[in-house]
Amino acid sequence: MKLGVSTFVTDESMLPGPLALAVEERGFDALFLAEHSHIPVSRETPYPVGGELPRPYFRAADPFVALAAAAAVTSTLRLGTGVSLLIQRDVIHTAKSVASLDLVSDGRVLYAVSVGWNREEMRNHGTDPRTRGALLDERIEALRTIWTHDEASFSGKHVRFDPIFQWPKPVRVPPVYLGGNSHVAADRARRLGDGWLPNAVRDPVQVRAQLALLGGADLPVTATSAPADERLLAAYAEAGAERVTLSLPPGSEADTLRRLDRLTTLVPAYR
Repeated sequence: MKLGVSTFVTDESMLPGPLALAVEERGFDALFLAEHSHIPVSRETPYPVGGELPRPYFRAADPFVALAAAAAVTSTLRLGTGVSLLIQRDVIHTAKSVASLDLVSDGRVLYAVSVGWNREEMRNHGTDPRTRGALLDERIEALRTIWTHDEASFSGKHVRFDPIFQWPKPVRVPPVYLGGNSHVAADRARRLGDGWLPNAVRDPVQVRAQLALLGGADLPVTATSAPADERLLAAYAEAGAERVTLSLPPGSEADTLRRLDRLTTLVPAYR
């Protein structure tokens, strides 16, 4: 099993280039960055884990810009979105952004997507929350079509475009991981994903039950935003997870490096 880091990059945090270099130098496998285009002033949709919405959600940098900065200063670090809100993105622009990032990073992109949770945010992008699952399915298929065909077209219920040319193509077709914790998310990962990206559980006893949602499918699992709990990591490794990303709260460079050094003590067991 591999260990990565999941975090936000914001206008108040350590810059993505130095952060990525520090993560790579300490032996972590991957860096996953969160995405929110904005947070609506209306707060009708509750924060899924309860309580007030944390400050980084309001200040998240564009993940593709941040990961491009990360790509420029690293050579082995995998570059992930955790997660990209594809239901809120133009699929043709997104295909180019992901392919361009894969090009400049020499094939290191892990593209994780999800249906999202903030209904007001979706609506501001013209997305109907009631059909976001079906929309995500079609946009994933459309992305792969654009990445793999010189003349790409798509005709679905929610996504339609006539034949187009788009380059650059990715160095390799980026693996698409489906985010989400529910059996619905696990089912979507089985149907459409190259991997599954659930949030890590907190109790080691619950790990096998979580992975059982895949119904025995042979699909890579990256459990994301885990606490620095040796017993939990051991449980994921024993259950066959591909990777666990450790949660790193965004902060100043000095504070981030201190936190990162504490997390680094867990790396040697998983190299």
